[in-house]
Amino acid sequence: MIELFQHALRLHADPSRVVVRPFHLAWSRNGGSRTERIVAAVMSLDAAQTRAELELVLKDFEARHWQTRRVFMTRYDEIEDMLGIDGSEIGDEKRQLIGAYFCHEYSYAAAALMNPSAVPHFDQSGMPAGSQRILMSLRAVGEGHISSVAFREGIITDGNQLKLAPEPPFATATDAVGIDEETLPEGPITVFRHRDSTLSGTVIFPITAAQSKGLEDLRLVHFTHDDGTVEWLGTYTAYNGSVIQSELMRTRDFRAFDLVPMTGPAARNKGMALFPRKVGGKYLMIGRQDGENLFLLKSDTLTHWDEGQKLLTPAFPWELVQIGNCGPPIELDEGWLLLTHGVGAMRKYAIGAVLLDKVDPSKVIGRTREPILAAANQDREGYVPNVVYTCGAIRHGDTLFVPYGVADSSVAFAFIPIGSLLEAMA
Repeated sequence: MIELFQHALRLHADPSRVVVRPFHLAWSRNGGSRTERIVAAVMSLDAAQTRAELELVLKDFEARHWQTRRVFMTRYDEIEDMLGIDGSEIGDEKRQLIGAYFCHEYSYAAAALMNPSAVPHFDQSGMPAGSQRILMSLRAVGEGHISSVAFREGIITDGNQLKLAPEPPFATATDAVGIDEETLPEGPITVFRHRDSTLSGTVIFPITAAQSKGLEDLRLVHFTHDDGTVEWLGTYTAYNGSVIQSELMRTRDFRAFDLVPMTGPAARNKGMALFPRKVGGKYLMIGRQDGENLFLLKSDTLTHWDEGQKLLTPAFPWELVQIGNCGPPIELDEGWLLLTHGVGAMRKYAIGAVLLDKVDPSKVIGRTREPILAAANQDREGYVPNVVYTCGAIRHGDTLFVPYGVADSSVAFAFIPIGSLLEAMA
């Protein structure tokens, strides 16, 4: 029987976590527009009226957000550029008020918080022996069921303890430079964390047309290139409301994030997970190309993926409906440890594991016959009942730290001795 230590901490959806986002109105170059009408109306206010209206806005919102006045000023600059007006004679209060009309609050985790992944943090300074600083990504779901990427930093110890860094009082969204107000951008884009924002207070929102309805299930991996340099990579699903597309997030410093669409027939599917280094001179992925089985994918580049070879098919009752990966493979002396998810009767999800050959990952050398984790008791209830799901675990010494989503509603944490897991595959 596999040993498992479940931590008492649980993260839940939180409607109080809000950010200021641009509020976009219909725009037409022919005739007037609502944008022009609103700007003209604010411009017609005298100084006293402007100050009074701005004070009302600030009374409601200034204490809820970080540097609210500066956010309004930045938004005004975007509106000024869009309308092509000369704002040199417009005072700061009018600028801030105009900016406020084109912003809104968005509760990015009001509906759900789920499907985490974990990687080693980029800063391990000051860590005592047996402890490791970690970084988690989380899928946050807000109004309109739009998914974004949130982060939490923390520390795990060799005593199966987890301590998360506190969330700052204000959350901030990443920004992109040079975005056209009138059209959603296409293709690769780079977004930036605000210079004064912590990573635990940063949210990456959909920004391109392909992402417009969500960035889903980021699977982070600490990737080592052939030259020894390190990069944090993450595959995720971009969703526009009708079509899905796998994309790649790339960062070396968690300040700038490249969001890059992937090409090839394999990239039209969900659930791709990247190996943490090349194997046999190739980049490798685990994917679910037919929505039912697991495939091993190989490529000469990180961004183009053709169809691969079938690796695993459903074998046990708890996974007969379908199987998929639960994050990037983890390198052990014994081979590549891959967490999987299976769907059984009544669409109940469970998490299992397989061991792949270290030199030739197309060879399966071990597989759990029973789930490691399955929806049970209080873990069955939520937005989507009977689901447990992770997008990536992390090795910590002889233990596997597994953050996992519960019923598409909350996030729980477990520690699993790797030895016990390997014994279950014998």
